[in-house]
This record gives sequence, structure tokens and C-alpha cells, in this order.
Amino acid sequence: MEKTIRVLVANRPRLMREIILTTFAEQPDIEIVGEVEDESEILANVKKTLPNFVVIALDQPGKRPRICDDLLREHPEVRVVAVAPKKNFIVYYWASFDIHSSNVEASEEGILSALRSDIVTKELN
Repeated sequence: MEKTIRVLVANRPRLMREIILTTFAEQPDIEIVGEVEDESEILANVKKTLPNFVVIALDQPGKRPRICDDLLREHPEVRVVAVAPKKNFIVYYWASFDIHSSNVEASEEGILSALRSDIVTKELN
């Protein structure tokens, strides 16, 4: 049996959050464990919902969001997908001894590929 990928969606604006939620709703191996409208609520919701991934807004492509650092310091097991819809840009962050990132194709397929990547699959199993 395939493990479910648990996702907390904390992206803004609301329209972007709804598009992400709609995309993930059609995926049988992805479970939406929560939705956060206010960035200040992300850390508390991660503690409560224990997601594998958090999808956040990326205001400035090329600059890691501060919430990403805070989140990965407190929860290094979580992966972060940061979406900048205005710039058609997505970045995938994770932590080991350091915080890493990888550019992702700015599409539905790109996000789904990041969620299902070999790195994540090995660590979830």
C-alpha cells in the first residue's frame, strides 16, 4: 500500500490556495491536512497536523522566505514548496544539515513531481 503524502496548504492569495487545493484533491496519494490563511499560523498548524509538505507563497523568487527558515529549523522533517504565481516560479526546500532548494517546473505537474520525488518517497517509507 502506497503511503499518503500529507500536505498543509498555506499559500496566499486565496485564489492561489484554491487552485492548489483543487489540484491536490484529484490526487489519490495526497491528503490535505489543513489550510492556513495567515502566515503567522503556519508553525502551530504544522505541530497540529504533522504534514510531510507545506505549500507557501513565494513573494520574491530567488530569496528564501523567512517562514521557510523558521519552519525547517523547528520541523526539519517537513518539506516546503514555495509558489510565486506572478513570476511563474516554484521552489522546493528541505533541510538536512542545511536548507536546500531545487527549482521546480512552474506547473501542476511540477508541483506534483516535487511532492512525489524520490527523496521524499524514500524518507516517507
